[in-house]
Amino acid sequence: MYIEQAALGSLEIEKIKNIIAKRCRSEIGALVTENIAPAADMAELKRRQALFADVEEYRGRKGELPWVKDIVPVAPMLDAAEENGLLSGEELVKIRLLLTLEGRMKDALSAAVGEYGSFSIPLREMRDFSDECEMLSVIDDDGRLYDYASEKLGKLRQRMRELKETIRRRAHAILGDPQIAPMLQERVLTLRNGRHAFLVRQDAMPQFPGAVVDRSGSGNSVYMEPRSLMSLNNEYGRLHGEEMLEETRLFREFTSRLMSRKKGIFDAENVLGTIDLFYALSEMMRTDKWRLPELDERTLFSFVRARHPLLGARSVPIEIKCGLDFRILVITGPNTGGKTVALKTAGVCIYLGWLGFPIPAGEGSLLGDIGELFTDIGDEQSIEQSLSTFSAHITHVTQILNKVTPRSVVMLDELGAGTDPEEGAALGIALLDWLREERALVLATTHHNPIKRYALAADKIETASVEFDGKTLSPTYKILIGIPGRSNALLIAEKLGMRRSVINRAQQAMNGREVSMEDLIGELQEKRSALERETVAVEASRKKLAKLEKDYEERMKAIEEKKDALIASADKKALSIVRNAEDSARALIKNMSDAKAEAEARRELEKKRGHFHKIEDSAAKREEKKESAQSVVAAKHELSAGDCVQIIGTNKSASVVELRGKKALIQAGAAQIEIPLTKLKLSQQAVQRAAPQVRIKVSRPVGVPSSIMVRGMTIDEAMPIVEQYLDRAYCAGYDSVTVIHGRGEGILRREVQELCKRLPYIAEHNLGGPHEGGYGVTVVRFKR
Repeated sequence: MYIEQAALGSLEIEKIKNIIAKRCRSEIGALVTENIAPAADMAELKRRQALFADVEEYRGRKGELPWVKDIVPVAPMLDAAEENGLLSGEELVKIRLLLTLEGRMKDALSAAVGEYGSFSIPLREMRDFSDECEMLSVIDDDGRLYDYASEKLGKLRQRMRELKETIRRRAHAILGDPQIAPMLQERVLTLRNGRHAFLVRQDAMPQFPGAVVDRSGSGNSVYMEPRSLMSLNNEYGRLHGEEMLEETRLFREFTSRLMSRKKGIFDAENVLGTIDLFYALSEMMRTDKWRLPELDERTLFSFVRARHPLLGARSVPIEIKCGLDFRILVITGPNTGGKTVALKTAGVCIYLGWLGFPIPAGEGSLLGDIGELFTDIGDEQSIEQSLSTFSAHITHVTQILNKVTPRSVVMLDELGAGTDPEEGAALGIALLDWLREERALVLATTHHNPIKRYALAADKIETASVEFDGKTLSPTYKILIGIPGRSNALLIAEKLGMRRSVINRAQQAMNGREVSMEDLIGELQEKRSALERETVAVEASRKKLAKLEKDYEERMKAIEEKKDALIASADKKALSIVRNAEDSARALIKNMSDAKAEAEARRELEKKRGHFHKIEDSAAKREEKKESAQSVVAAKHELSAGDCVQIIGTNKSASVVELRGKKALIQAGAAQIEIPLTKLKLSQQAVQRAAPQVRIKVSRPVGVPSSIMVRGMTIDEAMPIVEQYLDRAYCAGYDSVTVIHGRGEGILRREVQELCKRLPYIAEHNLGGPHEGGYGVTVVRFKR
């Protein structure tokens, strides 16, 4: 997406990027934030979003990606080294730190790329710098080469240590000389200007056997090199010079090798900076509720609960859209009502979204394929070019019109302002009409009634207003799409104390057509308010009705279950009675001595047995009907081989081997059974597989305590700590935790409890009991 320079300025993009950059952990993250440009096309934007989403999911499931503090940009060092061919030891240590982190990051991304496919994007930009890290391992953390950096360096330093020991012994002998010792200001051998010397008193300088190499800061003493150390100092100086040359040679060699891989190092820095930027954006999502917008191939946008990030807590969430049912949205309303803020909020969301960032808006926000973003917002008067405000705007709008395409978003603030109202309105209508023919997306604000009338009548153009409370003379900043807004100039003037006679004259001076237009808008807004109240009442009734319907269904289900249970119990008792009666009758017949009576009794029993069978059949049919209602046939579920099923009335699971008409061959353990479909139902395992639940896995923080102590802290110190602790404790799986704030004046206690009211995952919070700390603690219980 292309965005003109003027749009970057009017939308204050630099300030917004600075807010994000402050959340980064390093300068390289801040640099990437500053320099990142919008995606070139929708394919690249999708890749950016996918990468951010994968990094975010990785952090939630597996913890943070590798990171080290103190990492700094190395690109400026390499650019400077291109001129002098030499990096210092301190600079080489910083480069080693970056390359080491890059190696760890590369290993972590490579290990997870199978699970997170978009990790392949940064991995393409990452190289193997293990040789370079090994090369730079001969430098300590202060930037000084170790002795083993080269054989020559090791020998030189060994010789210098031996020579220094010889110098030390001779110096000790000089200090023991009773004639020389009184001449010394300090009994210490000092390295001064590369020479080992003693600090000698000024008055003893002529008698001291040696040469002056330097003076003290006070001028009361001098540094003198004893003659007995001169040859040793000369040798030490020669060796020191060779050491410096060898170190410089090694540093130049290291620099040359790094310069040969300059592009790879730049890519590594960019990847690490991008990961750090993602960390900052993740923090914005956590603390400021930013969200990734859904992407659409059409040219449109729809932002839900969008907020301007520069307004902070003062921002009022708005809903603003364009491109679905209309291509142009004309926003009207009084000054200071929030029209310009609405334009800027939409522009910021579009720009951040096309960077691949989360945006300051809620779930369900939509961002489409936008090719260009143009804005004409604010005062563009140019003194240097001797252009008036109106002329500057016209010049800028003309430049925009020359670049507009059907994929453009154009934002025009105060359309038609700055000149004669009639001509300005006519020009504004012409601009909107031309942009409509070009099929561009347009957000425009205006006060002109002719433009409002045009927007109400024209196809593919929608009107909106910023809500204004006439009683309090203050805007609510809500965007009301579909209703044009009144300018309310006369109302505001009257409320602010303007003489009524002046207001009356203004109303008489207004064209009758304009007055009717304002009255029409006022009437529409009153109707909208009434409709909103009706909508709220209908929604409340709908919810009440839905609750009643749910209660009715639950009660009917309970009644049916109770009825089934009673019938089943009655059937069971009836069958028991029948069987007992039959058994008793048989026993009586068996014991009868009269053959004729026995035969008569048997005939009577056979007659009764038919009645018994009817009772049994009726109970069996009811049970079969009940079972059939639970079966896959009743549920109209078509089984296939491999499905997991249960025989109704049992809790054993089996798998379907094959279907045979209205029966199925099932595998239950080692046995295969053919059974009617009316006797089978899906097992719970199959239901779970058929309708998997979406679960969000959050890694539990390690080492989260069950309580936190903020007693003695100020509110500014304590509240961020408490909020962060509650987030971590909730993720750690605690049912309840304790916040120890102390008794004091109760100020900190009230702030903690106000925070608990705002956090959606807290079920309740109470003061501690007698043995828990009483008023000095708050016990927090989480929702589960």
